[in-house]
Amino acid sequence: MADQQRPAGGDSGRSEQQSQRQREAASRASPARQPSQLRGRKLGDRRVRVERPQAEYFRYAAKDTLVARPKAHEEKRPLGRGLAFGRRILFGRPLASAEEADERLPKKKALAIFSSDAISSSAYATEEILRALVVAGASASVGFGYLGLSLPVSIGLAVLLGVVALSYRMIVVAYPTGGGSYSVSKATFGRMPSLVAASALLIGYVLTVAGSVSSAADQIASALPALAPWKTWIAVGAVLLITLGNLRGLREAGNIFAIPTYLFLGMALLMIGLGAYQIIVQGVDASYPVLADATVDMSSLALVLLAVRAFSAGAVGLTGTEAIATGVPAFKPPEARNAATTLAVMSIILGTLFVGITFLANGYGLIPNDEVTIIAQSAQAVYGDASIAFFLFLTFTTLILILAANTSFAAFPVLAAVLAGDRFFPRAFSFRGERLAYTLGIVVLGVMASILIVIFSGQTTALIPLYAVAIFTDFTISQSGMVLHWLRNKSPGWPFRLAINAIGAVITGIILVSVTISKAPESLLVVVVLPVQVASMWFIRREYDTVETDLVIEEDQVFDAPHKRNRVIIPIMNLSRASVQSVQFGRSLSEDVKAVLITSDLEEGETLRAEWEKTLPGVPLVIVETPYRSLVVPFLHYLDVMAPSEQDVITIVVLPEYVPRHFWDRILYNQTADQLKSALVGRPETVVADVPYGSEHRHAGISFRGLWSRNGGDGAARPEEAAPTRE
Repeated sequence: MADQQRPAGGDSGRSEQQSQRQREAASRASPARQPSQLRGRKLGDRRVRVERPQAEYFRYAAKDTLVARPKAHEEKRPLGRGLAFGRRILFGRPLASAEEADERLPKKKALAIFSSDAISSSAYATEEILRALVVAGASASVGFGYLGLSLPVSIGLAVLLGVVALSYRMIVVAYPTGGGSYSVSKATFGRMPSLVAASALLIGYVLTVAGSVSSAADQIASALPALAPWKTWIAVGAVLLITLGNLRGLREAGNIFAIPTYLFLGMALLMIGLGAYQIIVQGVDASYPVLADATVDMSSLALVLLAVRAFSAGAVGLTGTEAIATGVPAFKPPEARNAATTLAVMSIILGTLFVGITFLANGYGLIPNDEVTIIAQSAQAVYGDASIAFFLFLTFTTLILILAANTSFAAFPVLAAVLAGDRFFPRAFSFRGERLAYTLGIVVLGVMASILIVIFSGQTTALIPLYAVAIFTDFTISQSGMVLHWLRNKSPGWPFRLAINAIGAVITGIILVSVTISKAPESLLVVVVLPVQVASMWFIRREYDTVETDLVIEEDQVFDAPHKRNRVIIPIMNLSRASVQSVQFGRSLSEDVKAVLITSDLEEGETLRAEWEKTLPGVPLVIVETPYRSLVVPFLHYLDVMAPSEQDVITIVVLPEYVPRHFWDRILYNQTADQLKSALVGRPETVVADVPYGSEHRHAGISFRGLWSRNGGDGAARPEEAAPTRE
């Protein structure tokens, strides 16, 4: 017995030695797979660290859990590497998910990004008030004239601004996850009102970009009249630049756009201070010019209606206050507290600018015209129309109006991502790009705003009212939602908060109705688009719910191995290496393999059958003659009639597909295969398998040599050679 065991043990030892020698020989024969050796730091250290090449691409985080290294994200093809290099130049290096916290905004940068829309409203809000009052004439018997009503109206709007800002501060604290009025209405009113609020916000953000950039183009035309014919394309170019800036990420956008915002604030506050000194201390003629069509007397009711109209027109100055509540997740922790502080500072700045610029317009007797904006006229009166300070102020005003669009670029993608998370938007809107920005939302916003600018030819007066309708719809819903919120959650101090929100809901609702009526029929565009947007989001959610219901797995459900058989059907055009490769692949899947030739020449088909039977014995070839030279449709009917769908049979259609050598070659190949794949999608109990073929140096997906060899070699890669090494 011992004598029998001894040779066996010896054979085993020799076998192990031979295996070791074979592995060493294979290692020497394959230098590409030769592991790298890294010696220790100490001189003479004999310890060697062995790493497989795969360690450059992956590392183990736990058993069966890998983490892709930066090298695993590098493109292999030259075209892909070129595009990646271009993206790096335009947008910067890709950021890892762990760097997301560093991309969040501190309060100073957040004020520049999220408040630029609201602050920029001061550049055109006063003008909208004066345009509403000018219809009554500039000079009349009523006190200081009808245009003088602009100052009391602006003070009333500043009070309303405080109410709205306080309300949104409550929203920030109550709903710190972002979404603004959408989150409020979803929690209080339900699905349909929340979709209306979200749609109003989305439409408002698009109109914000179009209106703000168009207003910036107006400022450029005021300073350089020669550029007036190019205002539309200047606005489109500005939208493109802002889009590119935001694709670099929030932090980068803050670095780029913060300085112009604070420069505008400094110049605007300086202008208001100097102007107030000139008006109050030095004394300035505050009389308005007499208009040719001036109305002398108005009834008390008409005067009240005029004031309401002016109040509604100037309410565009409140727009932008909702953006901070929408973009709370973009703030550094503590998010809610930082967002609330930024909102309070923003409302104080906006109120000061709004009332201050209106005071200057009253003090200097300014009236709106189509050539020079009110804020430009104010700067002319304070700084002088040919001074360096005047041109600097116009430059900063133009920049802040352009940057006002940046508020939408910060808030729109966040809201779209929230909606995508709730399955009311395509899921792609929730995916972050290489710079941790919601890339698709940014691009879609830029494209839609550019289209609007072109359609309206960059006319600010046509875009601003549409913006007001959308935003005040959102204001009214959010304020009403907070009223219901306090009624349900009676926290300490809730009666005061409820009163604030109730007052805000009533006033913003009245403004909404007034703006919609006064700006008809242009305002009806929002009224029409809003339900269309709501319907589209409802449809998207229903589609996602339907698919989820179809794919859901019941609780505690266990799936055993399927008791089904496979049949393989291979459409061919001729006898070639590609056809043989597909057949060999089909043989690996099933014993029931059948090739189908769709041809208009039966004689040629029979000739092919003779060659086929010699090359691939045991694999039947079915020839289908098509007198009308159609290929795809007869093959589909062949499947339906000769290989009908059965619950216990899976039909695998194997398609040979050529791998082009160049990307431009795709138009030359695979047209029929693409048509077949499109037609077979959704066919019950049917699977489509692509078998790539091409020049061997192109590394087709399935090796031809491995599948078609005379000695029956399998050519399969060894799993141990493809697995990364644990570090």
